[in-house]
Amino acid sequence: MRTSIKAIQAFEAAARLGSFALAADELAVTPSAISHQVRLLEDQIGILLFHRVHRSVILTDVGREYAAEVIAAFAKLDAATRLAATSSGTSALTIHSTPSVASQWLMKRLPLYGDLHPEIDLRLQSSVNQIDLGQGIVDIDIRYNPGPSPAGSVMVLFPEDVVVPMCSPRLANGLKPIRSVEDMGGHTLIHGDITILGWRDWSRRNRRARLDLDRGPHFDRSFMAIRAAVDGLGVCLDSMLLAEQELRAGTLVVVLRETAMKVRGHGFTTLRSKANTLKVVAFREWLFAELEQTRAWWESFVGGESTQPINNA
Repeated sequence: MRTSIKAIQAFEAAARLGSFALAADELAVTPSAISHQVRLLEDQIGILLFHRVHRSVILTDVGREYAAEVIAAFAKLDAATRLAATSSGTSALTIHSTPSVASQWLMKRLPLYGDLHPEIDLRLQSSVNQIDLGQGIVDIDIRYNPGPSPAGSVMVLFPEDVVVPMCSPRLANGLKPIRSVEDMGGHTLIHGDITILGWRDWSRRNRRARLDLDRGPHFDRSFMAIRAAVDGLGVCLDSMLLAEQELRAGTLVVVLRETAMKVRGHGFTTLRSKANTLKVVAFREWLFAELEQTRAWWESFVGGESTQPINNA
């Protein structure tokens, strides 16, 4: 069905303002021109959109429903036009990430990406909630324990995450040094409440350890558990990806590295329609190159063959 854009514009203004005269003022035409365009639209779609009552107009029930959709569409077009007018030739890339990945690993690397791609304005959002990419607000979602790809999207999994026991050096080498799994029984365990792997999983694979799994502080963010371990509160079981800066700085050390476990922890998700756009491809290639460097470092750190693969499919 062909409809006149000019007629739809006249209808949108009249419906939004509730008056042919006000619509005429806004569009700089005469009220009779608005009336003519609205009548033309009604003829084109075969539906009465307005009741004409003396000198006033009232939307019909169908006209009210149609107006809601048309007004929303024009508002979206207006927003897109204003965004294009203020972009100054730059392109924005909006990334959503879990708080721990954002604060512990991604944020310190973003200046490197900015140097490589000054034409891209990066926007980083962080929460534990999975967002709806279909809303069009976010280009990339970095998900934890991602599961299958949502409908209409594609996912690239991060390299396998290495999960290890970690603590401060003074705790590892203190009055109760940690040299074997049996030594873990004398230490406070720091628990991550939303991690894929926890101390109960570690204990099942290291049965000689006598752990009190019901004791110890609990945190719902990995960065908080890692910080608590740095401060000497106990031993955390967490990702080397997330603890990279603390391990490199020496404020955390890995203990019992032979008990390290691997898991598919994160996924890079984007809409299928955006997956091959230049800005998404550029960020994905850069991100996975950085992840590969981190993976090579932690593999050399713990030993590639000593880790225990965990299937979390």
